[in-house]
Order: sequence, then structure tokens, then C-alpha cells
Amino acid sequence: MREREQAPSQSYFWPVIWAVALHALMFAMLFVSFAFTPELPPARPVVQATLYQLQSQSQATTQTNQKIAGEAQKTAAPQFEVEQLEQKKADDQKIAAAKAAEQKKAEEARKAEAVKKAEAEKKAAEQKRQADIAKKKAADEAAKKKAEEDAKKKAAAEVAKKKAAEEAKKKAAAEAAQRKAVEDKKAAALAELLSDSVQRQQALAETHGDQVAGSLDDLIVKLVSEQWRRPPSARNGMSVEVLIEMLPDGTIINASVTRSSGDGPFDSSAVQAVRNVGRIAEMQQLDRATFDRLYRQRRAVFKPEDLGL
Repeated sequence: MREREQAPSQSYFWPVIWAVALHALMFAMLFVSFAFTPELPPARPVVQATLYQLQSQSQATTQTNQKIAGEAQKTAAPQFEVEQLEQKKADDQKIAAAKAAEQKKAEEARKAEAVKKAEAEKKAAEQKRQADIAKKKAADEAAKKKAEEDAKKKAAAEVAKKKAAEEAKKKAAAEAAQRKAVEDKKAAALAELLSDSVQRQQALAETHGDQVAGSLDDLIVKLVSEQWRRPPSARNGMSVEVLIEMLPDGTIINASVTRSSGDGPFDSSAVQAVRNVGRIAEMQQLDRATFDRLYRQRRAVFKPEDLGL
């Protein structure tokens, strides 16, 4: 395109040069003619002719100048387009540079934002880690405290249990002592009763003879032994005193424990055995007075070894 634009300028180059040189030569000749013109008396017509000639020359000069300016404008037009293109190129370069600068600035801002975000995430992660550590520490302390409290409660429970055991032991000892005291009291009473029974047996022996009284007592033991069923808890060395209530015909109307052996099943088995006898017909051998005095209410002591297996 530049070759097509420069072709007209080259075609007008020499004509413009010649026109400029011609005008310069004309101005030089005018200057010389004015400089060597002799001073004459004024002559109006001549002056007017000269002015007219000068005016004619000025019009020619103006036309020449206009033609030169036109040629110069034609010559300058492609140059102006070139300058505009160069200016546009420079402006485009400036715009491109500005865009590049803005992009660079935006990239730097993005990198800075990314760095800031990364730092914020790192800070948040560190805060979370510290929070997790604090939470774990609090949980460990709570677990430790709970373990200590559980240990204290367990120790207190052990102390309370030991104390309760000691109290139960003391209570059992006190109850055993009380039972022993009761048994001792019953034993004393039994000894007194047996002593009284011996005296009554002696009186009976004196009246009817030892054979009658002994035979009735042996008969009672024999009959009760036949009805007795040994409980698993019965042991040799036990003894239970049973009060037997009878009618003159020998019918047993009641049997009750007056001194326990300390073993309920054995006591019950002895009472049930007496009741199962039902009636002792041999009691009719006794006169009414002797029966009322010795056997209407008869206390008998039963032992496992006496009753048999």
C-alpha cells in the first residue's frame, strides 16, 4: 500500500521544485529591480501601471502559491495518513501496554488474594487445631476428674460396705449372745423342770412303782419315734422340749414347743410326730389323780439320737 501511496508524491516532486524555484527567481528579480530603480518625479499613471503590474504579479504569485500549497497538501496527505497510522499504532501499543499492566496488576491482585486466602485458611486450620487440642485436653481432664470421683465413690462404698459388714457382724454377735442367754435361761428352766420331773417320777414310783412310770415314758418315746421323719437339718446333739397335752383316755389334744433346739425344721418334725401318735391307750392304766398330776400336761425332751434314724 505504501508503494501505491508514494507513487503520486514522486510524480509531483519535480514540478513542485520547479515552481518553488521559479517563484524564488521572480521574487529575487523584483527585489533587485526595486533596489536599482532611480528616484524620479512622481508620475501617477506610471505608478498606477506599476501597481497594476504588481497586482497582476501578486495574483499570479497567489495562484502559484495556491498551486504549490495544493501540491504540498497532496504530498502531505499520504504522509499524514502514515503519521495517523503510526499514531494509531502507538496508541494501540499504549492501550495494549495499559491492558497488559492492568492484567499484570489483576494477576498480582489475584495472587495476593490467593496468598491472603491461603494464609487465612492456614490461620483457620491452626485455630481449629488449637481448639481440638483444647477440647481434647478438656475431655481428658473431665475423664480424669470422673475417674477420681468414681474412685472416691468406690472407696466410700467399700468403707460403707465394710462398716455395714462390721455392724452386721456385731448385730449377729449380739443376737447370738442374746440367743445364748435365752438358751441358757431355757436350759436353767429345763434343768429345774427335769429336777421337778424327777421328783414327780419318784413320787409316782413311790405310789405305783418305778416300772409303771418308766414304761409309760418309754412308750411315749417309742410311739413318737415311729411317727418321726428326720429332716435334713437334724444333727446329733440337738434337743427340743415339747409340751404334750392329753385326755384321760390317752388322746393327744395338743403339742407345742416350750424350748427350741434352734433348728425350726427339727422342732416342727418333733411336734408333728407327737401329734401323729394320736392316742396312747395305756394311759387308762393310771388312776385319774395320777394322770392329772403327771400326764395331763407332760413335758418331753426329744433328741435325734433318741428318736433314731
